[in-house]
Amino acid sequence: MGMANMAEVLWRDFLHHNPTNPNWFNRDRFVLSNGHGSMLLYSLLHLTGYDVSIEDLKNFRQMGSKTPGHPEYRETPGVETTTGPLGQGLANAVGMALAEKHLAAKFNRAEHELVDHYTYVFLGDGCLMEGISHEACSLAGTLKLGKLIALYDNNGISIDGKVEGWFTDDTKARFASYGWHVIGPIDGHDPQQLAEAISASQTETSKPSLVICRTVIGHGAPTKAGTADSHGAPLGDDEIAATRAALQWESKPFEIPTGIYEAWNQIEAGKQREAQWETMRTAYHEAFPELGSEFERSIAGELPADWAQQSATAISERQKSATKEATRKSSQSALETFATMTNDLVGGSADLTGSNNTKIATSVPLSDAHAAGNYIYYGVREFAMSAIMNGMAVHGGVIPYGGTFLVFSDYARNAVRMASLMGLGSIFVYTHDSVGLGEDGPTHQPIEHAASLRLIPNLDVWRPCDATETFVAWQQAIEHRGNPSCLLLTRQGVEQQPRDTRQLEAIKRGAYVLIDGGETPQAIVIATGSEIGLARQAVEAVSASGAQVRLVSMPCVEAFERQDDGYKGSVLPARITRRLVIEAGSSQCWYRYSGIDGAVIGIDEFGASAPADQVFNKLGFSVENCTRVLNDLIAN
Repeated sequence: MGMANMAEVLWRDFLHHNPTNPNWFNRDRFVLSNGHGSMLLYSLLHLTGYDVSIEDLKNFRQMGSKTPGHPEYRETPGVETTTGPLGQGLANAVGMALAEKHLAAKFNRAEHELVDHYTYVFLGDGCLMEGISHEACSLAGTLKLGKLIALYDNNGISIDGKVEGWFTDDTKARFASYGWHVIGPIDGHDPQQLAEAISASQTETSKPSLVICRTVIGHGAPTKAGTADSHGAPLGDDEIAATRAALQWESKPFEIPTGIYEAWNQIEAGKQREAQWETMRTAYHEAFPELGSEFERSIAGELPADWAQQSATAISERQKSATKEATRKSSQSALETFATMTNDLVGGSADLTGSNNTKIATSVPLSDAHAAGNYIYYGVREFAMSAIMNGMAVHGGVIPYGGTFLVFSDYARNAVRMASLMGLGSIFVYTHDSVGLGEDGPTHQPIEHAASLRLIPNLDVWRPCDATETFVAWQQAIEHRGNPSCLLLTRQGVEQQPRDTRQLEAIKRGAYVLIDGGETPQAIVIATGSEIGLARQAVEAVSASGAQVRLVSMPCVEAFERQDDGYKGSVLPARITRRLVIEAGSSQCWYRYSGIDGAVIGIDEFGASAPADQVFNKLGFSVENCTRVLNDLIAN
């Protein structure tokens, strides 16, 4: 109710969209960052002509409805991103505006402005209290995202009441210091002031704009307006009746007069806008046929036609190398290779470029002066980086990736979760994946992080053991546009593992047999990442004494679990119950594979500051200890 005037002016007078085609590429994007106000968005979608019926509005927050408690991407036509965790919608909007600026610089030509739209975002006090708002908006100002326009619902109320007791920031000065164009405070209930502010924001093309709108929460409710009582709870029958009387609203509940529908409907206007764009699109293809084809492929989210053949060849060639190297270095080589096959990759790092190895020879820094660049220096902003990547992914036309240390995935975790919930193809590159990073000590040595990421539904967590598995991990992450991927990479060098053609093909299935162990193995060793080399030594030592032991590499648990029962049973036969799992991280998730007759060599304490080999030995990751545990399993 407090944002209704803001919404009416924006949606009726400024927003370019087509309700009959919510996915029209050149539409303006609208994000409701304060997603608890979701019914406002659903009402706007209904009134303007989207496939959101009055029955859908009646089923607000009910099972299977198009109108969930917070806006959800892909659940409701016209919803651009899932919002709820405050501040993330704002960061997603930064990503959308960044993608628009990048694609415009990449594809637009004189008199052919094929990519040309705004990103609008509504936000509230809670969004600005969240730290991610600082991270994202600071970067947006630096990159001069002039087509990002934010309208701040400055009502001074949060769940606990009046925010003046805990939120007294000078928001105007704060955003001015970021390099934003700031308007207001204005009366957020005055249509003329709102229209003038949005027009002025569109005119300022060198800075993102923030319009500070003074509003009253629950505007129109006689006794609850301006109070926390109208924040997240129903007004109640008596207050609703009083509000209807105060607004002189005489129609029955869920009954909307024909005249209002006619005034709001955007179907014909939307069709005309898209038709005009299609005319431009045709002219663009005639003038720039090759560029036009590349544009179509990119916005469709498709990989080049020869991708499968080229990527498979690259993996096969990589397997021929016996080079010992850190998988973070192998990751850089993979990026170098795959970037020659598709130019959709837009990456970066949270101030760890040289450590994450996310920058390659063809990387060009993205800036205001060179928005067509494909590398983003995010600064120390892990959370914003991840949420901005998500915004770029939902916008379309790019494949975003970003790097930091695995231990700092904690800072970014909620954005990783949102990428998984939305089914986005964001690629999170996490290096320094274990205590193997050594001297930086427990603050930087991840223990529980791989396990905690594996707990997130719809997220592929790859922990490759060598260069070849790293190439496959990148190949799969790039191909899988329906879910995000995490690549967990080593700081220390690892040996390249020998493989035949069948093993090479099986890597993408998440787990496969590296050493068969004969027709009737007595035990199975399962390992991931840098521990594969250690596991191989232990298996070979035990096998030398006459035992038959199978070694399984499991770089991606999630990919393995998607396989059919026949394949899973061929890798891990149920009859072989003596199983040892080896991973330098939390042991908790591995008992599903070791079983009650097996064992796990993991780490359930914090690490230590010392050279990597000393830390590994102290924590039980030695050939001697692994051999002893394996022998004990077989003997018992």
